[in-house]
Amino acid sequence: MVTFIIGLAILFVGGCLYGKFCESVFEPDDRETPAYAKQDGVDYVPMKTWKNSLINLLNIAGTGPILGPIQGILFGPIAFLAIPIGNVIGGSMHDYMSGMICTRDGGTQMPDMIKNYTNKGVYILYDIFMCILLLLVGAVFIYTPGDILSTQVLGFSGSATAVSTWVIYSCIFVYYLIATVFPIDKIIGRVYPIFGLILIISAVGIFIAIFAKGYPLTDIWANWNTVSGTVSGSLGAAGGASDATMNVSGFDFAAYFKAGHFIPVFFLTVACGILSGFHSTQTALISRTMESEKNGRMCFYNMMIVEGFIAMCWAAGTMGMINLGADRGGVSILGANKFLQASTEAAAMKDGALQAGYFAAENGSFYHIIAATSVVGVICKNAMGPILGMIGLIGVIVLPITSGDTALRALRLTLADSLHLKQDNNGKRLGLAIPVFILVYVILVWAKTDANGFNILWRYFAWANQMISLFALACIAAYLAMHNKKQFMWIPLIPAAFYAFCTSTYLIHNPAQTAGTAFMSWNTAYVIGAIFTICYLIVVVLNANKKASAVKAASAKA
Repeated sequence: MVTFIIGLAILFVGGCLYGKFCESVFEPDDRETPAYAKQDGVDYVPMKTWKNSLINLLNIAGTGPILGPIQGILFGPIAFLAIPIGNVIGGSMHDYMSGMICTRDGGTQMPDMIKNYTNKGVYILYDIFMCILLLLVGAVFIYTPGDILSTQVLGFSGSATAVSTWVIYSCIFVYYLIATVFPIDKIIGRVYPIFGLILIISAVGIFIAIFAKGYPLTDIWANWNTVSGTVSGSLGAAGGASDATMNVSGFDFAAYFKAGHFIPVFFLTVACGILSGFHSTQTALISRTMESEKNGRMCFYNMMIVEGFIAMCWAAGTMGMINLGADRGGVSILGANKFLQASTEAAAMKDGALQAGYFAAENGSFYHIIAATSVVGVICKNAMGPILGMIGLIGVIVLPITSGDTALRALRLTLADSLHLKQDNNGKRLGLAIPVFILVYVILVWAKTDANGFNILWRYFAWANQMISLFALACIAAYLAMHNKKQFMWIPLIPAAFYAFCTSTYLIHNPAQTAGTAFMSWNTAYVIGAIFTICYLIVVVLNANKKASAVKAASAKA
């Protein structure tokens, strides 16, 4: 519990101090913002700070700061320190600087920012990685809300073989297709701020429950192995039951930490609570509605701090459920993306036989095997009760859906711009959207049917997310150099170096493969990752110096 409190202190106190420092480096002033200079009543519209802040939070928050921490907390209590430190010096700074540069440059969007502060070749690379990210966002934001709706609201199994699973996925999928071609999101957009507030309320509810219910949280200096017992019995499976022995209380966080390669895997699992490259595309939107540059710290930096708080609460809630164990209303770990939850005999048995996905212990207890997405419902209901817990679940379901349609529309528009395809009628929009959606559905089918599919999908979604951040961080470094602030280039270069190493190492090892068949060993991946990081930093610094020299030369001519 103490480690969790220390982490929150780092997040809020550190965020206050470092946020103020970043603001002093950027030096916002009273100049006219794009919201007034280019006011058009559509995109460029002055909006109050509280409204801009809420909209930005809704744009950057979805299931990212929920499902990432649920899986990331398996690395142990070190997560309670890694999340806030990374958030303060990495994610919040990234969001603030990106948003402020776009504001200062007249409300430009990220593609233009990449062009202005790098070159055409880097812009093309950015375009490629953005398409990959948006494609994975679309798949993730069908999978996660679909599974939560299926298992925690409608009471279905959520299995890959259940017809209900694919009916629910298809309904979300059809909505995405319609919303990608027609402006249906304008209707949904009027109500989704309500669900954004529900998301915040659910995190606060979990935070209160952590203390009010005394959730057992492991401290970083304590014994990380909290496994206290196992049970034997039969595991229901297609084709019959098999004998099994399972832990029903606690988890060996230390063993998972040692075997799981904390760096880079943790930082590609808990992406959105620490740093997310996707956020820069969203803060750029807010750059057109800011009343004053001085509102930037609240709208950009502080809203990422709030997302860090959401991630901390879900990480702590998950650890509390794991340490309670399935026998005491929590969950137990079975393996990658599999958890054990206490169940009833009525639910486990059908026609006198143990159903697939259930475990019958010799002591007469029954357990249900659930996925990480279903842990969301367990935490909500345990922390806030059945009614408030269900309301929180609905918010968690709706928010990613309202983000997923935006991501796929953005993907269609990005492809149209890159391939110079006209999109001036519904037929042309459908012609481009349908191939994209077929690819999304193929990814979805694979992720659902593969035993480790969700873990791989989630981490490569996070990988693409962090790769995008490297482009924004390079632009921030160039901006500082161009404005006589070279002494502060370390601000973006520290997180840039760390994530250059994490993303390259993860990709080189190729963890999608099973042990022994990985593309390269971890040791080899670390060496190549270090080389890539050095090369990346050299390119970023050279580009920054070149841009600064160009500004100085232009100034001398003038």
